[in-house]
Amino acid sequence: MSDDWLADFIAAESLPPEFAQTARAICVPLAEAIAARARATPGLVVGICGSQASGKSTLTAVTRRLLEDSGLKVAVFSLDDLYLTHAERQALARAVHPLLATRGVPGTHDVALGLAAIETLKRPGETALPAFDKARDDRRPRADWSRFDGPADVILFEGWCVGARPQDAEALAMPVNDLERTRDPDGTWRGFANAALAGPYQDLFGRIDLQVLLRAPGFEVVLEWRREQERKLRARLAREGGDAARTMSDDQVADFIAHYERLTRWILEEMPGRADIVVELDAGRRPPAPKR
Repeated sequence: MSDDWLADFIAAESLPPEFAQTARAICVPLAEAIAARARATPGLVVGICGSQASGKSTLTAVTRRLLEDSGLKVAVFSLDDLYLTHAERQALARAVHPLLATRGVPGTHDVALGLAAIETLKRPGETALPAFDKARDDRRPRADWSRFDGPADVILFEGWCVGARPQDAEALAMPVNDLERTRDPDGTWRGFANAALAGPYQDLFGRIDLQVLLRAPGFEVVLEWRREQERKLRARLAREGGDAARTMSDDQVADFIAHYERLTRWILEEMPGRADIVVELDAGRRPPAPKR
């Protein structure tokens, strides 16, 4: 990865200059570890789990470039691109629970679509990679999906709960926030999500050969990261003459992120003990400074 490429990437993504140091501290050793495993495991599937606004998509993009620079053929897709269509989630909301209209939790993804993508990426030939349009809250037409000419040496599969495991049933009884207390008092929604995670999602996550966790300091930091992300989007739209009114206020962000609080807290507690690689992040999304 050349200094020029990284500088151009930082400028294109409107990232602070100090991101270069973070990218080198995290992505270089991560790419080296992935490349070493890929030599022994063709079609290596790397699960990259990171909470909302943790920078996982950005760090994945830099890691991809490093792997490609080492001569590997790399495919990338996101759990976000596997969301059920708007119509499918509306039907689920009517049949099971209104909160399932909001994309994100297990049960709101097309797991079979993800399994098919991984399997075809490992074989020679073209794979159409699913794509979701968050602005429209719907899946993009298949004609607009990007194509990857396989087989892939490495498949980077990133997402906020990639590789997560379900909680014990007893853990579901106590609500973790006001959203669960007031809008899911009988636990139907969280029970449905946990059952989905225990079932079809384990088939999908079982394809992961190398599990990576970008570990936030805690859920409260994740909430602030997501608010910061929305503020930056609002400022950018205001500068560019876009519709800043479509962004969320701090209170709306808190309501939105509450959908993911239970599983985010559980991942931060449970996954570090079994992940192959744990990248600790501080509140600035950087590796913590070495202790003296």
